[in-house]
Amino acid sequence: MVKQPVSVNGVVRWRDVGLSDETQREKKERKMVVLRHEIGDVLRDVRQRQGRTLREVSHSARVSLGYLSEVERGQKEASSELLSSICSALDVPLSLMLREVSDRVAEAEGVVIPDTVPQELSREFVAEIPDELPEDLSRGLASARS
Repeated sequence: MVKQPVSVNGVVRWRDVGLSDETQREKKERKMVVLRHEIGDVLRDVRQRQGRTLREVSHSARVSLGYLSEVERGQKEASSELLSSICSALDVPLSLMLREVSDRVAEAEGVVIPDTVPQELSREFVAEIPDELPEDLSRGLASARS
């Protein structure tokens, strides 16, 4: 990508040159991510994977069925207390649900999220794995095989 000076009313601005029309269109057409839609989609996916109904979850979360339905459809913005209650009813940690939402938002924005821990962090926080098993553990494995 190359920048080219363009003068408009005596003011010089720089314009990108060399981008294909398709790339420029993709930048303009990138849809806006609405957080309540992503949260609702994740909550619905979790509930359906568990084979549970809206009625069951709304009863466990102590929230009206209609309101839970609106949250799942992205029509209502759920408070943190309500999200916590729904996640508890689904037996899913709030942090895990928010991580899934975060991953979906990043994907919609075109951000690449690494699926592994960077080497510099793994070296710092992971204890070294010994080349040989401790003697008592290897004896236990040998006796289990016989």
